Amino acid sequence: MKHFLCSLLFIVIGYTATAQKLEKMWTSDSILKVPESVLLDEKNQKIFVSNIEGKGPWDKDGKGSIALLTLNGRILNPQWVTGLHAPKGMALYKEFLMVADVDSFVIIDVFKGKIIKKVYVDGAQGLNDITTDKLGNIYVSDSKTKRIYYVGLYKGDVKIYLEGLNGPNGVYYSDHTLYLVDAGGFYKLGKNKEKILIADGMSQDTDGVEQVDEDNFLVSCWSGVVWMVNTSGKKTMLLDTKAEGVNSADIGFDKKNKIVYVPTFWKNYVVAYQLNN
Repeated sequence: MKHFLCSLLFIVIGYTATAQKLEKMWTSDSILKVPESVLLDEKNQKIFVSNIEGKGPWDKDGKGSIALLTLNGRILNPQWVTGLHAPKGMALYKEFLMVADVDSFVIIDVFKGKIIKKVYVDGAQGLNDITTDKLGNIYVSDSKTKRIYYVGLYKGDVKIYLEGLNGPNGVYYSDHTLYLVDAGGFYKLGKNKEKILIADGMSQDTDGVEQVDEDNFLVSCWSGVVWMVNTSGKKTMLLDTKAEGVNSADIGFDKKNKIVYVPTFWKNYVVAYQLNN
């Protein structure tokens, strides 16, 4: 019995000692213009940041842009691509960067750094986050109409994929499954598009979603919190910067090196954290 208790104590202590945490690596210069989303381009070893700028987060004022950063946080070009309105979530498919931008999504050639097409989504009012499947088909959330739209990349068909949500934002497609955050809850969609709750109890401003591995996801809340959420429903707070007044909007993630990129919105910089066990 004594040996069993000692072994059990070792397991508990060992588990506590290896609890996941975030350690700050770098902070970019604060010359970005309301950074809302971060996306790693692993192939080309660059980081994209969407800048809302303008008067408000939903204004169609043509002041939005995409910034380009190095992997160590140096800002190569704070306005690498201009001519957007209030850009938010981003996704990469082959050599194309797709950006949710109020009522359209913008397709950018990552080699030329130029907008090649804008696809308007009929009825959209607040497109927020965007993800693609392996074929390049697009799923984009609309926080204002409380919908998720589907766009077929090759056929170009645009349709309502899911509606009647509470406050959809972050979306992530993986292994034939669409994951999403909706007003404080983290869900996956079943075969008939039914919402299956994975975890709840987060603040209503749930924002970004990134996958760490088969069983774990990162979920950010705009007010300044980042959670680790297990598919079993367990969640662990990794970051809380609310007291400092620092937001954590649509996070990015480097799966290979386990680095979390946090856009701070009104603070105008990006912070990189190492995810450690």
